[in-house]
Amino acid sequence: MGGQQSQQSQLNPTDPVTIGQLLSMSWSTRRLVEAGLVFAVLKDGDCLRSSRITLNNDRLCLPCLQDQPPPSHARILPVSEVVAVVDPSFAFAFLDLAWGGSTKGRVHIRLSPYTPLSQQFIVLCTGQLGISYRNTKLQPMKDHSIPGDCVSGGQYAENGGPGIMDVVGEYRMSDRAGAVIGFLGDATKAAQFNITTRSLDGGMQYPNVFGEVESGLEVVREVFEQSNNTRITVVDCGIVLSR
Repeated sequence: MGGQQSQQSQLNPTDPVTIGQLLSMSWSTRRLVEAGLVFAVLKDGDCLRSSRITLNNDRLCLPCLQDQPPPSHARILPVSEVVAVVDPSFAFAFLDLAWGGSTKGRVHIRLSPYTPLSQQFIVLCTGQLGISYRNTKLQPMKDHSIPGDCVSGGQYAENGGPGIMDVVGEYRMSDRAGAVIGFLGDATKAAQFNITTRSLDGGMQYPNVFGEVESGLEVVREVFEQSNNTRITVVDCGIVLSR
């Protein structure tokens, strides 16, 4: 009984969780995260928006903020502090994809460091400005001007997903499957993206690459095989906080 009481007291400490404690992942902090009790919060006018910090394959993750306050018993951290711990040189985002009534898998994307499109992608995956990729659609692109096969996403608004920042910058090229391609030169499409599903040959390369799928490419390839009439949804998205 004494051991159970000790464990319970560690699971429900009276002191708030700090960002340092979260990253160090002590036993008691890990138990709080696993119990769904640690939230990132953002005050947006009179509304308090929040996201429960989660663990996925032992990686701390921040899913997209939602328009609801955290539970009254939650340990809370300002979302600005949580996002600030992400190393720009090693940033990861994720998309959870679903169709046919069930979630099919998570796609992890390693973002190119210090590029405007990568920074915008993080903002739209976390929903810090009230707009996000959550509940948007992905579409197989089987007839398009870019050589190769890919899926297209990012249309969070009716006019196609306008950018939220100036995304002009230096971007690399790639001939590999899993490259994440951005749109430059058209502000009405600057938040859209393509994910390639096959590699190119003959010296051809995809332009404006700002990320690469680290895991979940098989899920993206399944998306490409779906009919254009299949509703494929990003049911959640966010960023990875720890390696």
